[in-house]
Amino acid sequence: MARILLSTWGSRGDVEPLAGFAVRLRELGVEARLCAPPDFAELAQRAEVELVPMGPSLREMLHGDKPLTPADAPTMAANLVGMQFDVVGEAAKGCDAVVASGLMPAGLPTVAEVLDVPYVLVSLHPCPIPSPHHSPLPRPGKPFPPGADNRELWDIDAERVQALYGEPLNTRRAALGLPPVNNVRDHVFTRQPWLAADAVLAPWPGSPDFEVVETGAWILPDDRPLPADLAAFLEAGPPPVYASMGSVRAPADVAQIAIAAIRAQGLRTVIGRGWADLGAIEDADDCFVVGEVNHQALFERAAAVVHHGGAGTTTTCAIAGVPQVVVPQFADQPYWAARVADLGIGAAHDGPTPTVESLSAALRAALAPGTRTRAGAVSGRIRTDGAAVAARRLVELITDRRVRRERPALRR
Repeated sequence: MARILLSTWGSRGDVEPLAGFAVRLRELGVEARLCAPPDFAELAQRAEVELVPMGPSLREMLHGDKPLTPADAPTMAANLVGMQFDVVGEAAKGCDAVVASGLMPAGLPTVAEVLDVPYVLVSLHPCPIPSPHHSPLPRPGKPFPPGADNRELWDIDAERVQALYGEPLNTRRAALGLPPVNNVRDHVFTRQPWLAADAVLAPWPGSPDFEVVETGAWILPDDRPLPADLAAFLEAGPPPVYASMGSVRAPADVAQIAIAAIRAQGLRTVIGRGWADLGAIEDADDCFVVGEVNHQALFERAAAVVHHGGAGTTTTCAIAGVPQVVVPQFADQPYWAARVADLGIGAAHDGPTPTVESLSAALRAALAPGTRTRAGAVSGRIRTDGAAVAARRLVELITDRRVRRERPALRR
């Protein structure tokens, strides 16, 4: 039986697609092992994939007493490279391939090189892959200089990645007798990265420098029933608006603002606690607060969804055909907000800090009949077999490699 090492460092939106990939690999008789933050033990158990905990709790790092800041980036980069060599490197022994995603897996091409197995980089959206048709994502605390074109910006991005990850990576490579890497970013992405995003929601714009493999979004099937008290709330009235900010550090009063804006539309609210531990402003019968829940089932019963714009939440909303309001905070979230607006399947809030008035305006646009019609139409165009497509491709890659290795022996 083939064995695959999957690795990511990020929040639920980074981990759940790999768990969905593991499910599809298992259907092909391939065993997967997942390296990810320890916060996702329950998610891994649901997908029936072995979790190798990687580092301390990410939730604590983002929402604890001393949350990460841009000043922590060099230390975090060095720690991440160390975990990739020590934790992932150990877990990858005996595996037939290494598949990496999440925050800059700088050390994993070397892990695969040492083990002499294939390495695949998977991006969950087009933004990190250099292209002349879009600019790189800004890095916290380091705005790009004005007036530069996209190619200049990508050169600056490569220099910044090298400054963060070059020394810790090359120190470990030197200890293994390997030459230094002078462009960590392109070393990680390789010539042929995989894009695990839907071609309708997040099309690849093209680049002369990369042969991107578009697999479609990787989705973990979820057949969990909704909690009985939530189901009762849904049955007790018209479809509510679901509002959550996922794992991000959202504005402190965002739940209160969301409830007020939703009430202004005459609708009820379901608040998703998320890692920010959002809650209701009062004990009112038009509000319900829920923790971890089956989004696939809940979104199908919602009037709209207000969220931060993570890749997973945006895709789940789009598949459900529910209008969405994206309140982007950072990273790829403005990209997803723009895609939702461009497709006409919801509204993009202008900036990360909503007011009752600004969120009410966005909700009115999302709740318009035409928006729901377009959301339903786009839902029918989204493929849900991306993880299965990718699993078959990876098995073919491993099989072809084995055949090439066996041929010289057969000739002898």
